[in-house]
Order: sequence, then C-alpha cells, then structure tokens
Amino acid sequence: RSRDYVNVVVAGKQPILDLFTMDDAVAHCTRGLGILPWASTDDGTEPDVVLACAGDVPTMETLAAAAILREHLPELKVRVINVVDLMRLQPPSKHPHGMPDAEFDALFTPDKPVIFDFHGYPSLIHQLTYRRRNHADIHVRGYQEEGTTTTPFDMAMLNDIDRYHLVMDVIDRVPGLGATQAHLRQRMSDARLRARAYTREHGEDVPEISSWTWPGAGAGAESGA
Repeated sequence: RSRDYVNVVVAGKQPILDLFTMDDAVAHCTRGLGILPWASTDDGTEPDVVLACAGDVPTMETLAAAAILREHLPELKVRVINVVDLMRLQPPSKHPHGMPDAEFDALFTPDKPVIFDFHGYPSLIHQLTYRRRNHADIHVRGYQEEGTTTTPFDMAMLNDIDRYHLVMDVIDRVPGLGATQAHLRQRMSDARLRARAYTREHGEDVPEISSWTWPGAGAGAESGA
C-alpha cells in the first residue's frame, strides 16, 4: 500500500512476457530501476555498453537486442537496465526519488555508451539526465511521431526502437565495433527490410518477432533483477 501517491496503471493491448516473479517485481518497483542480471553479460565487471529501457515494447526490444548481441558477440560485455520510475534518473536535488551521482555512475557508468530505448519522447530522458557526467554518451531512441495503422513491430521500426536498430546502435557507439562488425550491422539492416516486407505482404509481423521469447533461463524466474 502506498500513501500520498497517485498510482497510474497503463495496460497495453498486446500480450507481453512475464519478466519477474512477484517478489522480484515488488523489489524492482520499489527500487524504481535495476540491472537485469539474467539478461546482462558483464558478470559484475565494467560493461562495454549499457542497454537501458523503459516501457513495455522498449523493454522487449532491448531484451531481444541483448539476446542477439549475446549470440553474435559473446565477448561483448552488455549491461541491461530496466527503469520503471523515471524520476530516479534525476539527482536528489531535483526530485526526492533521484539518485546520487555515485549511484548513477555505478549503474550507467561514467564513460561508456548508453543506448536508452524509451516509449516516449527522447527529449524527456535527456532532460532528466542532462546533469549526469555521462550525459553526452546517453543515446535515446523513442517516439518520433511516426506511424499509422500497422503491426506492433512495424510501428517499432518506424520509430527506430526495434531490436535490430538497437544492435546497429551498439555497433556504431562501442569503440572498435564499427569496422569489425560491418557484416553483423548489414544483417540487422537486412532483417529490418525483411520484416517490413513481410508485414506489407501478410498484414502481420514475421513469426520470429511475434512469437519471440527470451532464449535462456532467467526471465520471470531468477531472483535479483
């Protein structure tokens, strides 16, 4: 039970995965954000890149991008962070839920690229984090007022918040990957084209997207998210 709060529950129209046990969901919402250890590959070390997300579709797409990176770039250290309370991104001086700089840097790092997938306007995340030391390396993908009546994944692609675009962003932002992973980047670009062509022909998302699930153990089962 909460007091002195207005709790807003927004329910989407599309089915989504259960990512947390009830106990983990309570802990995660109480923190307001947190690392998803089962989706990350930094194993307690400094990551090469941080994939952050807020919102149902961005979270699914971020997890799918993390799975692609795990498969094709297993040596890359990826940290996945999910945010449910955006006010945690601010300093305590700006909001009572805000994080001290030391805590923010520990999560998002002071100098590594952060790819933030967001269900709203990208400018909001920049406004909330502009005082942070790593703000110049926070790259936000979000709503661009693009879209029409179409499929969920096609809408994601129209706004560049899809899994393939996130992988391309990682390749573009992590030093050294641009030249060495040109083939993977091209595969991601081609996958977007195939997905869009399938939608135009069949009126639905390609099955590998619509039926996607997290490929390993952890989601909805492993504690400590």
